[in-house]
Amino acid sequence: MSNPVLVNRTIPDSDVVPLTSRVGAEIRGVRLGGDLSDAAIAAINQLLLKHKVIFFRGQEHLDDAEQELFARRLGNLVPHPTQGPAAGTASILNLDSGRGGGRADQWHTDVTFVDAYPKFSVLRGVVIPAAGGDTIWSNTHAAYENLPAPLKILADNLWAIHSNAYDYAAVRPRATAEEKKHFEEVFTSTIYETEHPVVRVHPETGEKSLLLGNFVQRLVGLSKSDSAKLYEVFQSYVTAPENTVRWRWQVGDVAIWDNRATQHYAVNDYGDQHRVVRRATVDGDVPIGVDGRRSITHVKAAKPAAKAA
Repeated sequence: MSNPVLVNRTIPDSDVVPLTSRVGAEIRGVRLGGDLSDAAIAAINQLLLKHKVIFFRGQEHLDDAEQELFARRLGNLVPHPTQGPAAGTASILNLDSGRGGGRADQWHTDVTFVDAYPKFSVLRGVVIPAAGGDTIWSNTHAAYENLPAPLKILADNLWAIHSNAYDYAAVRPRATAEEKKHFEEVFTSTIYETEHPVVRVHPETGEKSLLLGNFVQRLVGLSKSDSAKLYEVFQSYVTAPENTVRWRWQVGDVAIWDNRATQHYAVNDYGDQHRVVRRATVDGDVPIGVDGRRSITHVKAAKPAAKAA
């Protein structure tokens, strides 16, 4: 749980600017890097647990190496399981709008198709459009708390199958040929299916959060039709405006979020303008449901090579 005394001694209250009452805060007066004190790192961790996503302006001094040195202070780094890291880095994922896979315009929690999906993500703005290209985050703990009591009971007892293999054309009908190729050849080069609780218990705060997002394929024990209807009910609480915060990027901005208690959406409203953000990822833990059961990966298999026409 958060320790306000530690936060106040290293990052004063005046430098923590909440952006909404439920999610998001801008942190001022901090120069991110691998040389931050242990107390400062502990304070950042506590602010993440409280606000779910925190933002830092003016971090232009960071390059890939220094971004990773800082991110490593928050935990062990892990590359994306199918896309791998950028050359010369341990975990940097280069999200370039001019290449396949660079526009994450679906509500999601990062990499939930594996069991121990990431704990924190550290995202740096490198090339930002003159207009558009914001990112929206949602507090999935607040979403759970907003559920009426009968829906909480239902959610507590549901499990879901998450996979990186889904109907891409249906989800993104206007995707470019390069984006479709990236999905088929890179993003789904290894197929995963993992069973997660719909409600996970946070290992540091004990808070309950909805674990959903676009990687959900179906709810365990229910038909595809019933799964889709229930998913929409629960997901509507995640995306309710009251539970979200929207960030207008500038070059040099850094956003850090608790991937165990959030979803996010990269708004694809900037046309052919160029947008590049780079993400360092901190390894996570296997979720535990309300009943004490742990998530489990059922499928991890390389995709068969496509046959020549």
